[in-house]
Amino acid sequence: MQLGAMQDWKLRVTHLLDHAAREHGARELVSHWADGTESRTTWAGIRRDALKMTQALQRIGIQPGDRIATLAMNHHRHLVTWYGAVGAGGILHTINPRLFDDQLEYIVAHAEDRVLLFDKAFAPIVERMRPRWPTIERYVCFDSDEPAIHFEDWIGAENGHAAWADGDENDPCMLCYTSGTTGNPKGVLYTHRSTMLHAISSLQPAVFGMDARTVMMPIVPMFHAASWGLPWAGAAAGAKFVYSAVNDAAVLCDLFRREKVTASAGVPTVWLAFLQEIDRSGMGMPPSLKQVVCGGSAMPSSMIERFMGEGIRVAHAWGMTETSPIGTTGTETWDWDDLSFAEQIGIKAMQGRVPFGVEMRCVDLGDPGIVLPRDGKTAGALQVRGPWVVKRYFKGEKEAVDTGQWFDTGDVAVIHPNGTLQLTDRTKDVIKSGGEWISSVELENAAVGHPAVAEAAAIGVFHPKWDERPLLVVVRKAGVDVGSDDLRAFLATKVAKWWVPDDIVFVDEIPHTGTGKISKKDLRDQFRDFQWAA
Repeated sequence: MQLGAMQDWKLRVTHLLDHAAREHGARELVSHWADGTESRTTWAGIRRDALKMTQALQRIGIQPGDRIATLAMNHHRHLVTWYGAVGAGGILHTINPRLFDDQLEYIVAHAEDRVLLFDKAFAPIVERMRPRWPTIERYVCFDSDEPAIHFEDWIGAENGHAAWADGDENDPCMLCYTSGTTGNPKGVLYTHRSTMLHAISSLQPAVFGMDARTVMMPIVPMFHAASWGLPWAGAAAGAKFVYSAVNDAAVLCDLFRREKVTASAGVPTVWLAFLQEIDRSGMGMPPSLKQVVCGGSAMPSSMIERFMGEGIRVAHAWGMTETSPIGTTGTETWDWDDLSFAEQIGIKAMQGRVPFGVEMRCVDLGDPGIVLPRDGKTAGALQVRGPWVVKRYFKGEKEAVDTGQWFDTGDVAVIHPNGTLQLTDRTKDVIKSGGEWISSVELENAAVGHPAVAEAAAIGVFHPKWDERPLLVVVRKAGVDVGSDDLRAFLATKVAKWWVPDDIVFVDEIPHTGTGKISKKDLRDQFRDFQWAA
């Protein structure tokens, strides 16, 4: 005798948009375009246009599993494609326009994209790459009809009387490629199920904590790591989105005020420019802002202190393309109210704890069979697993994880007794000097704490006595001077004496990857023949 059962409701992402349109249909979404104009729509309007796009894709022969690519910034038409592409049974492939031409050629060919939707701002890339993208059959421009058919004209020919494509919850729905710092970029294929679980988890107060009252401005690009999952989670919450196709600090600050933004997410360089702009303008912090989420790289303690001092909740978000991307968020610990302000800043400067759905551990750098204690001291290689963590790469011949389903993140970290993650380096960037490990990340964080340092990068350089010693590469702040000896003396008060670099090189610019991270590979190539002073 069957005792009972629950309904078989497939976890497919189109349910998110159905919910948003049905329960929050009048909730507004705002787009600020590159030319300064603005558009407004609603969740009901997003669903209507996504269904029209589904029809338009089916009309040109798009089949389930076909890849539909975008090359665009943040705006509501881009959001429409997230649901329109998947609604037709296709796989959304967001392309990072900051990648090099060879990488752009590789990922489009590897993905076998059939359709490309793009912003006019990226028309030069499109025109340059067209001969190298033979798989693309249809080009659609979001904001112009000059280089291709206009998006509104394309979907305007449809009536929207359509149904979402049906299928299994384990069908793929989205494709994102890594930045390819070593070798070709690798594709990470998200499923409907993994994406839905990630979206639901993101609604937790410990992650993004969005609800119908939230006014979210995602400054993280929609082409980067699934925009941290915000387009999916925002629909589940019925939140208001405020989008800007340009990342000019003055424009963003104006939107924060006019649209009463309550929460935002971006990388540290965005927040640095934001703080500089509110200081320059004299307008002060937007009064509506309640939460700032930072990812991509570590937020300096001084920046955390600034936000927290003005009553704004700050959270680091650590993750990767391979983790959909949320792995941890910098939530408050159970004893938060008993901590001093300085101790709270110290907690927030770390990468936070896992939400339900992610497990993490550290293993020995020399022997991955040894699981290390969560003592806040023992550093090891960070591994994660969970329902939204990659199992194998797109078209990959090998599994991305071992038989125990643990994915090796490439990060070096310690885990504290309360479960807080603290990244100390990348496994390929850690510096081994005289048999001891030096964290390049901690050294860099200490250096940027100097008032004259705008950016710093530490790499290991061959040393005849110590095997490797840290070389610090520094960009000075404009109009401020600091010498090597002064900076080394400053660092001696922040890190162990033997960590202090034997030499410091000042440069005008540090190389970055297509996703904006410091390219240690390029730095190591640049200073391969570096000679230490006698």
